[in-house]
Amino acid sequence: MSSKATAPTFSPADDIDGVSDEQRQQIKAQSRPNAALIHETIRAEGESELERRWWAILLSGLAAGLSISLSLIVQGEFHAFVSDEAVRRLFAPLGYTAGFLVVVLGRQQLFTENTLTPILPLLHHRDLKTLGQVARLWSLVLTANVAGTWAAAAALAYTHVFEPRIVDAFIEISRHTVEGPFSTTFARAVFAGWLIALMAWLLPAVRGARAHIVVVMTYLVALGQFAHIVAGSVECAFLVFRGEVSLADYAGTFFIPTLLGNIVGGTTLVAILNYGQVAAELDQDD
Repeated sequence: MSSKATAPTFSPADDIDGVSDEQRQQIKAQSRPNAALIHETIRAEGESELERRWWAILLSGLAAGLSISLSLIVQGEFHAFVSDEAVRRLFAPLGYTAGFLVVVLGRQQLFTENTLTPILPLLHHRDLKTLGQVARLWSLVLTANVAGTWAAAAALAYTHVFEPRIVDAFIEISRHTVEGPFSTTFARAVFAGWLIALMAWLLPAVRGARAHIVVVMTYLVALGQFAHIVAGSVECAFLVFRGEVSLADYAGTFFIPTLLGNIVGGTTLVAILNYGQVAAELDQDD
């Protein structure tokens, strides 16, 4: 049997007969990458992340936790200076994208991206060693992300860098993290985990427009007031430092349902479903 019948192909041009090599290259240049190629690109990134040293993961995760505070800062600035409620509702969420642009394009470790990237190697290998590596990566990234968000929130709460009206905007924006019951926060977190993992899935397919994808997907998270474990941690920790909510509110009302929802949204709705659509094709090469 020919190799075409047994091995997966990453370009539709590979399966076309009766074209020259030059025409085949032109077809490849114009074709979108198929799902198997996107999957294998992300899986390769995941394999690399699972092998990183612990201190490198911690430092990268800490940087992400600090950088994501830009989402609250810029969104708060927009919120404070736009008086019309309808315009503010549509415009202020653009500020939320700032932190994600820095984190994603700077390749800093963000927990919600890791609901996809290392899960693909786990689905591929299906062994205890990879499961342990994923648990190690998740725990290190989440710990470092949260530490960074609390440090950033403390700086926002206790330094007088911003005008009072901007600080008031921070408080108003952040209240959504603790306003809903457990089930509502969990559902909002599923949406956020789904959108951020979808963003991570799309990035390999859009080399020249990665910033656009980050802006669009994270704008949707902010517009829908969906619950994100890292960006939301800056907001909720800020409320704790300002005396608006308690540590118990942070843990029980925000952190636990948001963490669970982000994991479900990222692993189930993106990682497992997208693995499923290419599993049979990739298994041909085993």
